[in-house]
Amino acid sequence: MNNKKTYGIEQRLWKDRLAGYTMKTLTWFLMFLLTLMGIGLFLKSENILSEHSFFKLITDVAWNPMSGQFGFRSFIVSSIYVTLLAVLFSFPVSLLTALFLTEKTQPWAQRVFFPILDILSGIPSVVYGLWGILIVVPWIADKLGPHFVDYTSGYTWLASSIVLGIMVIPLMVSLFIELFSAIPQDLRDASAALGATEWQTTRMVVLRKSFPGIGAAVVLSVSKAFGETMAVLMVCGNIVGIPGSVFDSIYPLPALIANNYGEMLSLPMYESALMFAALLMFIIIIIFNVLARMILWRIEKKIHL
Repeated sequence: MNNKKTYGIEQRLWKDRLAGYTMKTLTWFLMFLLTLMGIGLFLKSENILSEHSFFKLITDVAWNPMSGQFGFRSFIVSSIYVTLLAVLFSFPVSLLTALFLTEKTQPWAQRVFFPILDILSGIPSVVYGLWGILIVVPWIADKLGPHFVDYTSGYTWLASSIVLGIMVIPLMVSLFIELFSAIPQDLRDASAALGATEWQTTRMVVLRKSFPGIGAAVVLSVSKAFGETMAVLMVCGNIVGIPGSVFDSIYPLPALIANNYGEMLSLPMYESALMFAALLMFIIIIIFNVLARMILWRIEKKIHL
């Protein structure tokens, strides 16, 4: 009997160790893949980095590959502009929607709306792009634009951000719902017992407890939005230059790569430039995530004080 117990304990300990080693190995493997990806992009970018300095590439505006001009500043600025405006638009909509679905609706309504969010998340980006061409672009060109500028084609920074914001909303709402649903009901009940209104409970309990997670969800959405290609490519206008207003056309980094990579494989320097564009995206997304982790760490530290 004792031998069976000893064998059972040893077997459980062996399984625990195996699970620990497996998780550690997979974690290091993912880190290795990330490092390998960065090294591969850097090596493919060596041709252009040997001809131009990194600082010159990211600060120059001129883009004329046939003349040897590879300025990426306008592409970087366009990518950041369209991403930030999209998140600025989608964040309040997503936050209020998630609060409504978790704090105000009945269980039957949640069973209806949650699958709809999954469906919206699964719609291909090209469908969002077509929706942007058919609805958003004409609305900006014919209805909104004439009130602010003399002429706009509709294929603009604003159109790109609207389409991208709509694409990001299902992801952001789903993440917020998971956060708010994880708040113990006991905390809500205790707040109500102390005389707090529903809004006070939502603001002081639900939002306060979820604050670090909300930041992480926004960063994840920014990372997804920054790398989105097809939908943005279809409505951005694809004109090189730094936009002066939301009614100007833009040309983000993902659109640059998608539009030109297949055609320019025969030109080593141009191919290297596009690989450098991919390397820039890789670096920027890593910087976003590292900064976000630092901010979240400081927020969590203050909350626990």
